[in-house]
Amino acid sequence: MKYLIVGLGNKGPEYENTRHNIGFKVAEKIAETLEASFNTTNFGWMAEGKYKGRKVLVLKPDTYMNLSGNAVKFWMQKENIPLENVLIITDDLALPFGTLRMKMKGSDAGHNGLKSINEVLQTQNYARLRFGISADFSEGRQVDYVLGTWNEEESEKLGERIEKFSKASLSFVFAGIGNTMSSFNGK
Repeated sequence: MKYLIVGLGNKGPEYENTRHNIGFKVAEKIAETLEASFNTTNFGWMAEGKYKGRKVLVLKPDTYMNLSGNAVKFWMQKENIPLENVLIITDDLALPFGTLRMKMKGSDAGHNGLKSINEVLQTQNYARLRFGISADFSEGRQVDYVLGTWNEEESEKLGERIEKFSKASLSFVFAGIGNTMSSFNGK
């Protein structure tokens, strides 16, 4: 059984530690847990490992957020991975900082990465793990906030939250989405 876990983010050092790149950070922690290294490949960087006997592909797309769907579709087709074995990790302005929310389907909620995936896959019925980044910005400053770096208080808690999200992602692989949602949502 194969799984594709995709951490959304933007390539380049200027984006590395931004709120919008939390998907990349969680993907890196998952790869570390699997003792797998990222290699440059088609549409991004891929780490491949096993978790409890299941093959797990961890992807950080290099397509920039607005074209994430192309990378997801390519790897689903190349590796013959069914939609129910795909998990997308993304940031979410609507959730308080560090809040974990896994869902089986849903809208893009204005997120350009999810919007691209929805358009390319022609469905919203895939698992997504949302990392709350809060909405602590003034009117008209959303882009600066999302592409800004973590504040001191957030930075102190970030490692523990990334660890929790990594565990939830691997729970999705082994225990399934229903059990994972019950165990992790809101925590």
